[in-house]
Amino acid sequence: MQNAAPGKTLSPLDAIFIIVGVVIGAGIFRTPSIVAANAGSEAAVLLVWLAGGAISLVGALCYAELTSTFPNAGGDYHYLTRAYGQTPAFLFAWARMTVIQTGSLAMLAFLIGDYASGIMSLGQYSVSIYAGSTVVLLTIINAAGIRQGSWLQNGLTIGILLGLGAVFLVGLNCPSISSGSSAAMAYAGFSVLNGSGLGKAMIFVLLTYGGWNEAAYLSAEVRGSSMSRVLVISLGIITAVYVLVNFVFLRGLGIPGMSGSEAVAADLMRKGLGEGGSLLLSVIVILAVLSTMNGTMITGARTNYALGTDFKIFSYMGKWHHRCGTPINAMLVQGVIAFLLVVLGTGARSGFEAMVEYTAPVFWFFFLLVGISVIVLRIREPSVPRPFSVPLYPATPVLFCAVCLYMLQSSLAYTGKGALVGIGVLAAGVPLLFIRNGISKEYSGKEK
Repeated sequence: MQNAAPGKTLSPLDAIFIIVGVVIGAGIFRTPSIVAANAGSEAAVLLVWLAGGAISLVGALCYAELTSTFPNAGGDYHYLTRAYGQTPAFLFAWARMTVIQTGSLAMLAFLIGDYASGIMSLGQYSVSIYAGSTVVLLTIINAAGIRQGSWLQNGLTIGILLGLGAVFLVGLNCPSISSGSSAAMAYAGFSVLNGSGLGKAMIFVLLTYGGWNEAAYLSAEVRGSSMSRVLVISLGIITAVYVLVNFVFLRGLGIPGMSGSEAVAADLMRKGLGEGGSLLLSVIVILAVLSTMNGTMITGARTNYALGTDFKIFSYMGKWHHRCGTPINAMLVQGVIAFLLVVLGTGARSGFEAMVEYTAPVFWFFFLLVGISVIVLRIREPSVPRPFSVPLYPATPVLFCAVCLYMLQSSLAYTGKGALVGIGVLAAGVPLLFIRNGISKEYSGKEK
């Protein structure tokens, strides 16, 4: 075991595959029907998905400045440390280790369990068995090394893009459902976008776009091309995929069919291929979720590593294995916590929904702080060279922060008890701050 620094082990293409794989997950198979029900017209549906890509691009431009100016395996944790000091950064790293990243992993694992159990049930606890086994398997693969993890990620991302391509082709070959004139569609879309349905529609659209910020945790390991280019290319691919997939959903099912569907992609595949199409879709969804989980594991362990390098209480996670190119201890800790969350979520009515509630408010709170850090670091460190500067400063980061604030309020409004549990776990990190401060003072006294 060697305590080395992260090396330039990823190509820009690897980074693009990881980002696209993290973002294009199960959300695109769950949220389009909810968005359609709230948007109300075909034009409005496509416009909100385009708007989601544009808003994500605004955030990506802010992150491009941070990643190019302060490349570090700690990502958001590093930016928060520079902007606000170690106390908020410590709470973020704690939240990411116990709530944000591990909760997301458990959420995705439960979704794999749902679809895998539909193919072959393993009994009463089938969903949890599949979920826990997936966490263990992916943890072992990624602990073995970054090359193994990135190869798996590239293969899974290619698989999900091919799968979505199949959905797109099936949708194009389905009989088209008439939706009226283009002028009527445009007018309906404009009127709905000014209505109350926009807010709820955008919540689910932005949740589906979530994950592109994971690029921050790869900034110290990507060779050559700038992270701004990686982010823009990745979001371009993601936006194109989302708009095209929703286009064929609308073409094959129409607004009424989408709005009334609990599994919009399955309904489309069933219409085009019969019952065999639903089995194919289950395989596609599992590939999508595996892709998201694997990318999330790669990036999540980097925060644990950064936490271990900065705080003595977690020093066992701050060891980088040079030969494997990965923080093995940090990866294992992440896997253990995610597995425990799967165990805890086994008795819930829906493990997936419980984990969504658990993670959302804490995630958007820290996302807001990172957005503000763009402005704070411009003020505090004006002389640091910035290879990429966010355009239209300060309007761009202010707009990004406004979106984060809106999403924070919405996540609190639309979640239940699970949100309180997540906030409670975040608060449990506060006593650790006092322990950490005590250790630091004792250590400083001995140094003197």
